[in-house]
Amino acid sequence: MTMKIRVLQAEDVEQVGDALGLARLDQGNGFYLVAWSDDEPAGHLYIALTDPPELQDVQVGAGHRRRGVATLLVAAAEREARARGFTRIRVDVAVDNHPAQALYRACGFSDIGLDPRRVKGTIVIRTGPIEVDDVLVTWGKALTE
Repeated sequence: MTMKIRVLQAEDVEQVGDALGLARLDQGNGFYLVAWSDDEPAGHLYIALTDPPELQDVQVGAGHRRRGVATLLVAAAEREARARGFTRIRVDVAVDNHPAQALYRACGFSDIGLDPRRVKGTIVIRTGPIEVDDVLVTWGKALTE
């Protein structure tokens, strides 16, 4: 199985949205990277081009988990950020999301020392409103060659 990462194209929105959802498609401050296994979307990641850029909506399809897809997506996002002149990248992760923390730790991220913050309430995303109640910590990484 060959895995390729590319920027989400307009003609792929329906297929990727059906397979994985695209909650941040209309957010407007970045873009999705999609991992493709042959002609099937295996995972995606939204990179918000804030300063520093932020990884968001990282998702891998159930049939593709534990195969390095998220690691490939994070590495691709780092390359995209570096190519745009950024020297750091960050991600917010829930304090109780241990699998995500393990992924980011393995990719070289670490807690940047900001106080954890609670996010509670209704958030409206492309797919509709969702209720959230999370405590998030911010992790970061220097982007070096």
